[in-house]
Amino acid sequence: MMFSNKTVVITGASSGIGKSTSFEFAKRGANLILVSRNEEKLNELENSLKKFNVKTMVCVCDVSNKTEVQKMSKLVLEKFSHVDILVNNAGFAIFDYVKNLTIEQIEDQMNTNYFGMIYCIKNFLPSMIDKNSGHIVNVASVAASFGLPGIAPYCASKYAMLGFSEGLKHELSSSNVDVTVVSPIMVRTNFFNHSSFKKIKKSSFSLSPETVAKTIVKASTSKRLEIIVPSFVRVAIWIKHTIPYVINPILGKSFKNKIDSE
Repeated sequence: MMFSNKTVVITGASSGIGKSTSFEFAKRGANLILVSRNEEKLNELENSLKKFNVKTMVCVCDVSNKTEVQKMSKLVLEKFSHVDILVNNAGFAIFDYVKNLTIEQIEDQMNTNYFGMIYCIKNFLPSMIDKNSGHIVNVASVAASFGLPGIAPYCASKYAMLGFSEGLKHELSSSNVDVTVVSPIMVRTNFFNHSSFKKIKKSSFSLSPETVAKTIVKASTSKRLEIIVPSFVRVAIWIKHTIPYVINPILGKSFKNKIDSE
C-alpha cells in the first residue's frame, strides 16, 4: 500500500474531517497519531481503526496550547522517531459580527486555527528536515480567499494559514519536505454545532467529510500549494481577485443578510 509504514499526525481527529481522514490513511496502511481534546472520542476512533491492523497513538492535546503541543510532539517522536505527514486540521468558527464578539472569542479562533498549526509545524518540522522527507497538509477553507461578514476572524485565520504555507513552501523548496493547503467549501460536520450557527440556514451545496479526507490524502503527495474542493470553486476565486468590485458587494450582502435576518 502507498502509505504502508508511514506515520501520520492528524489534529482535530476525533470528528468530522479529521476522523474521516484517519480512516482514509488507515485503509492505506499508515500508522496514525490521533490528536484532539476529546479523549473519549479519540478512544472510540482508535477502536474503530483496529480492523485495519495499523499502529495508532491517542494524544489528548489542545493545539492552541503550545506547551501541550510540545509535550505531545515529544511523546510522538519518542515512539515513532519521525513523522512523515502532518495534517493540521483542528479549527472552529463563531458566526457573528466582530462588534458582538469578545476579544477572547477572536483570539481563541486565531489560537486554534492558526497558531495551533504553527505550534505543530515548529515541533514536527525539524524531524522532517533531518530526514529530508515529509509533507505538511494544512486544512484551510475557501474562506482563505474571501473575507466574509459574520466569520471575519475565521477568515483571517485561514488567510494567515494560506500565506504562511506559501512562504514556508518556498523556504523548503530545496528539500524533500513539502507543504500543501486543502481549501474546501462548506463541509457537513459538527463545525456548525456551535450555538452561533443555530439559526443559520445551511447551504444544500456542501461536501461530505469523506470527500475532503480523500483530497487530504491526495494532497499529502502533491506538489501543489493549494487544492480547492471542489475544483470549480477556483473560478470564483479567480473572479474575486480579478474583478473584486463586482463579486465582493454580492458576497458581502449575501452573508450580511444571513445575520441580519436572525
